Amino acid sequence: MSMLTPPGMGGQYRITGDKYPRMRRPRGRRRLAFLVVVTVAAIGLIGWGTLQLIDVFTGGGDKAAAAGPKADCASKASPSATASSASAASVAAKALPKPGQITVNVFNATPRSGLAKETADELKKRGFRIGDVGNATGAYDKKVDGAGILLGAKGAAQAALPVLNTQLSGAQLKTDGRAKADQVDLIIGTGFKNLTAKEDADKALAVLAQPRPTPSTTKNSC
Repeated sequence: MSMLTPPGMGGQYRITGDKYPRMRRPRGRRRLAFLVVVTVAAIGLIGWGTLQLIDVFTGGGDKAAAAGPKADCASKASPSATASSASAASVAAKALPKPGQITVNVFNATPRSGLAKETADELKKRGFRIGDVGNATGAYDKKVDGAGILLGAKGAAQAALPVLNTQLSGAQLKTDGRAKADQVDLIIGTGFKNLTAKEDADKALAVLAQPRPTPSTTKNSC
């Protein structure tokens, strides 16, 4: 008789072998849990797909994406900062002297005689005041290869020199240690042909006098 056979039982009820019978869980509960999970997942996918279709057909996602950054950038724009930049640009434009406020010394550094006087006379017609007229000093005589050199004080670098430069394109701008910012030198070089045509020079002056926006020092993520 096997150890698994209860006392008093034998015959056809006798249990033989040396292993316990396996106890299996009911399969019904496992199937039910699986069906619940699958159903919930399917409902979620259907809902997400429906929302995507609504956005595609209504264009809601594109409009929000397009309007969002613009709205943020518009809200970040500061009226006071814009007004301040415009005011600073206007002051910078007003700081430029007019031709009548600039005295030009005209010096000839070329072998061509009479060139300094001819140039000075033309500048005078255009409204500039004329100072000394003659040959260039030894430091520049026959040593200026380009159209010419515009020489002035450091304070003239953003004032008188740019104004005079509208009359002679291609000239080199240089500064020295002189005190008067309203008195500059035009040293005519061997590459000089003529002053800039008056019509073009007037246009250049007009552009130079226009208010220029001051670059912002703050970074905008937009």
